[in-house]
Amino acid sequence: MVRYDWSKVWQTLPQLIEYVPKTLLVIGLTVLLGTILGFLVSWGTFAPERTIRRLAESYIFILRCTPPIVLLFLVFYGLPKLLFWWLGIQSDEWSRTAFAVIALTLLFAAMISKVFISAYSAVPKGQTEASLSVGLTQSQTFRRIILPQAFRIALPNFATALLNLMKDAALAYTIGLIDVLGGANLLISRNFGNHSLEVYSAAAIIYWVMALIIALGTQGLEILLIPQRKGALK
Repeated sequence: MVRYDWSKVWQTLPQLIEYVPKTLLVIGLTVLLGTILGFLVSWGTFAPERTIRRLAESYIFILRCTPPIVLLFLVFYGLPKLLFWWLGIQSDEWSRTAFAVIALTLLFAAMISKVFISAYSAVPKGQTEASLSVGLTQSQTFRRIILPQAFRIALPNFATALLNLMKDAALAYTIGLIDVLGGANLLISRNFGNHSLEVYSAAAIIYWVMALIIALGTQGLEILLIPQRKGALK
């Protein structure tokens, strides 16, 4: 029986850390694009037009019910054919990073839109009425009164969505993306399967550290925003 070798874990860590920037690039682009798309989708659920509401609700339902790995395969294998058939665009030269970001953005937007909807609904409606009664416009009321409070309410769930995104992004190795987990599989294949457990342990340590940074960062931001929330409720 082969013994677990802790020294191999520490030897592997520096090699896997080299792939952290690729992982952070995928996560960062996904958060940026997914937040924008999620905001638009959440706005669509409150639109006066029934068609827009139905489309937004259908998008949320379908994407939330699609396993991340299935969505990755649909985008990676299906999107090039769709783009060529519909627009005549050749995507054979696109990087795997682009496909991973597209798939994860679609998924993250559906998840985060529910966070936005819940946060917006949690803000007392009386504050909107009071703001309008003192002369603020709808736009000013949303920016100055509703948005700061909704952001504070959404922050814990937003952090949870980020952690879920980090775990979902690890599945991008299945389409050939060389991120932290993809790099781990690459090292294992180079070693002919030797010390697989140690390599995966090193990858797990990196993900734990990233998750800890996300959790501490969002908790710190939440603490900083507590005075702002109290001031808004006075």
